[in-house]
Amino acid sequence: MHRYFLVLLLLGLGCPLAAWAQQPDTTQRQQPIRNIELGGVEVAPSAVDTKGWLLLDKDIQVELGGAVENLYNFKFDKAERQFRSLRRRYPNHPMPYFLLGLSTCWKMMPSNFQDKQYDKLMLAYLDTAIVHGERLYEDDSKNYEASFFLAASYGFAARLHAERKNWRKATLNSKEALDYLDKSKEANGLSADFLFGQGLINYYAVWISENYPLLRPVLLFFPKGNRQLGMQQLRTVARNGFYTSTEAKFFLMRLLYTEEKNPKASLQVARELATNYPDNAYFQRYYALVCYNQGEFVECQRVSKQILDKLNRGLPGYEAISGRYASFFLGYIAQFMERDLPAAQNYYQRSVVFAETTGETESGFYLLANAYLARMAAKDGDKKAARNYYLVLRENAEHRSDLYREAQAYLKGNKK
Repeated sequence: MHRYFLVLLLLGLGCPLAAWAQQPDTTQRQQPIRNIELGGVEVAPSAVDTKGWLLLDKDIQVELGGAVENLYNFKFDKAERQFRSLRRRYPNHPMPYFLLGLSTCWKMMPSNFQDKQYDKLMLAYLDTAIVHGERLYEDDSKNYEASFFLAASYGFAARLHAERKNWRKATLNSKEALDYLDKSKEANGLSADFLFGQGLINYYAVWISENYPLLRPVLLFFPKGNRQLGMQQLRTVARNGFYTSTEAKFFLMRLLYTEEKNPKASLQVARELATNYPDNAYFQRYYALVCYNQGEFVECQRVSKQILDKLNRGLPGYEAISGRYASFFLGYIAQFMERDLPAAQNYYQRSVVFAETTGETESGFYLLANAYLARMAAKDGDKKAARNYYLVLRENAEHRSDLYREAQAYLKGNKK
């Protein structure tokens, strides 16, 4: 199932709503989050002293452009060398530490944050960014660059704490992120990057209210939201942002596909991301997914084979989840498009192994792979193999699902 992210975990990030809804109630012990409006520009750009802001420094942008591209293309070593060079020159600025934290975050993205080896490092970078950001803000409350990095750093930290079910820390960090986001909105006219967090908040505040009515009381403490405005802001950031353009496209790709029910538009964004960042395992597998669901099987097959090749070569980010996706797609194409059943069986079996490696035995691909393997075995007269696959299917499928009923029916009719 798709994992949805709560609005309060900003800039990319967030915790699964199902998990958040089950967290211990800590809101009574915390200060309420102010109800803020995330609209347009509140001050004219000329009224802001941006001297010393690295975020708007064109020379820094030229210098870091390649590093940002390397980050999203999973060339982490190259990207981080440039980020560390920036840190040596600006050791008291939050930007280099935040970028190093962002790079560390993307190392965990392909595993859906199952990989915990980077937790301490990511939090250390973000904590350091927060320390330096708060010093800048204390010196000048109109330093919207400091507010931007504080909102982003607290948001990323909140997301990780939520993934680890550290609800109290996630809640505290989320409150800080929203407060600084409220402050940074006054710089909307200075750079499209400032709109990114606001776009997410505007979209998800409405989306949560529509899809999770039990959480509506919690939303009393959050911005009112404007779903249409949120999408508009994310598109603006995608077109015009520098540091957050790719993050905005990442969210647009997912929102268009899962929430807006516009897979055609999602496919356009996914293709752009996959083309620009061919070694980004997350972008590649999402592109393969949208191609598969849109019937773009030639492209899906090409990308899926590349995913397995890169996984076999040990490229960063290519692991069992990507392998599960790619193997299933290739199995489906081999079975139904190419009528190559031995190849289909091989790919489905690989998909099953990848899923069992990560413990994701309730995923749709795992269940369907077992179902297809069971049907092929039954058609070949291999009742033992068919029975084994159907036993797995019955054990893991939801009892109300068609796959469960199919497994149950076969097992009743083919007892030992």
